[in-house]
Amino acid sequence: MEEGKSCHPIPPLHNANSEVTRYLRKIPPAHFIFKIESFSQLSQLLSDAEVQNCESDIFEASGYKWLSLKLSFYPNGDKKRKGEGHISLYLVIAETSNLPLGWEVNVNFKLFVYDQIQGKYMTIQDANGKVRHFHEMKTEWGFAQLLPLSTFNDADNGYLICDTCVLGVEVFVINYTGRGQSINILKELDRTYTWKIDNFSSLDGEIQYSDVFIFGNRKWNLRLYPKGRVTAKDKCLSLFLGLNDLKTFPSERKTYAKFKMRIRNQNHGEHMEIEGSNCFTSSSISWGTSSFLSLTDLHDASKGFLVNDTLIIEAEVSVISTVKNFSM
Repeated sequence: MEEGKSCHPIPPLHNANSEVTRYLRKIPPAHFIFKIESFSQLSQLLSDAEVQNCESDIFEASGYKWLSLKLSFYPNGDKKRKGEGHISLYLVIAETSNLPLGWEVNVNFKLFVYDQIQGKYMTIQDANGKVRHFHEMKTEWGFAQLLPLSTFNDADNGYLICDTCVLGVEVFVINYTGRGQSINILKELDRTYTWKIDNFSSLDGEIQYSDVFIFGNRKWNLRLYPKGRVTAKDKCLSLFLGLNDLKTFPSERKTYAKFKMRIRNQNHGEHMEIEGSNCFTSSSISWGTSSFLSLTDLHDASKGFLVNDTLIIEAEVSVISTVKNFSM
């Protein structure tokens, strides 16, 4: 038989608040199993004592030692919540006196009934993975109509064999850690960094770094190769915008930016400029071009880029993403 398909027809399950989904699976409950032997005698004892339910011992789940849980089982149905003619099962938060005033817990849980014939667990849960909110006024959630008694008591269905049944539960606490992150796109910025290099002719061909400056919440610098790099070596001036704070930011952090870099024309204002957009990461820390300005044009006095042996470079950002961590 295919996983998730049942050979036992069961009417659609509902409780007072939401629809319920069910399916078969081979994997047993991860957190607690509640085995009941001599089921018929237990049912009769509860009836004679005019008690509707029996409870499991307290257990923990998902590593939350502060959270005491138990199962509450109604073998003859929870009549107060329209469970007559069914078995009813609830997840209960116990020992609430040990919890702080105003406590609340959000939980996604599954309840189980073992099919002893197929060796699979009928899994019952709120539809669409609904999260239940436990608090001082609501300490239990579950299903009044877990299974019809007619289905449960029929040995051919495998849920009650030799007067024994096995129930179970998985509990997943939706625990907000109080940390978060916001991303924002800053637009139409008027942020320009100017790098003035005097005595340009004294520079060797090695890479030159500007001072560090801040755009958004990231630190940057300009990277200049006065005599070019790689294929542009001795042909062009090479210029790049680079991140300078990789050690203080998560390696996976991405920063998106739109910017311009220019070499100012100091005579008549026709600057050499390029515009770029880039996603900066730990594996892509800079953006620019090796062929920014030909060395011929750079050293041509009539062009106005190098005046009195001084070069002026600017970086301007217009759009940048910023990230902020916060706690609540």
